[in-house]
Amino acid sequence: MHMVKNKVIRTMIVEDHPLFSAGLKRVLELEEDIEIVAEARTGPEAIELAERIHPDVIIMDINLPEMNGLRATREITSQFDDIGVIIITAYHDDEQLFHALRAGAMAYYPKDVQPSELIPAIRQVAKGNYVVGDMVMSRPQVASWLLRRFEEMAVFQDADVVFAPLTPREMDILKLITKGYSNKEIAHELGISRQTVKNHMSAILRKLAVNDRTQAAVLALKRGWIPLSEIEKN
Repeated sequence: MHMVKNKVIRTMIVEDHPLFSAGLKRVLELEEDIEIVAEARTGPEAIELAERIHPDVIIMDINLPEMNGLRATREITSQFDDIGVIIITAYHDDEQLFHALRAGAMAYYPKDVQPSELIPAIRQVAKGNYVVGDMVMSRPQVASWLLRRFEEMAVFQDADVVFAPLTPREMDILKLITKGYSNKEIAHELGISRQTVKNHMSAILRKLAVNDRTQAAVLALKRGWIPLSEIEKN
């Protein structure tokens, strides 16, 4: 991986909340070696801009409309191994850190991260290093760390569970569950029978390894499959 050395770090911000995006941009632009070259609001837009502008570093929110930040990160890093992605999230936990790194991210922070922590991380990522907690690691070190975590988290051995193992129809139903719809309301909304909804519900709970619809909704929001903005509108 050939990354930036001793030059301006061309940075893209992917964030659907304008206020947060503006604040982040303002802070970063104070740094002489960081230049904001693009801003995106959705996952697909982030991919399109990454292909066209090819920034050095992308700061990617996990909760995005149309496509979550993990999927967008995987799309971008699978195409370009010299773009470093830093994931930021409102839901901070070790499990999601694991999934962010597996998606190809090189660093991961909660949204309340201090500039004094984020700015050095941008510089490290631009050099090709990973930042995990307070550790700066090379790619082999991260691979080893991920392997250990993977073994510890045997429940996630289903390789692509983080990228939503659900069908499009199941995702539609999960989205309505997060909005508090009943099976009857879901059936009406989607124009399918209540029995079909029940069948899909059983599949969703089984695939996500949860016991009820509430746990399924929480998991979907935590992992960024369904953006909070879509729930808040209703």
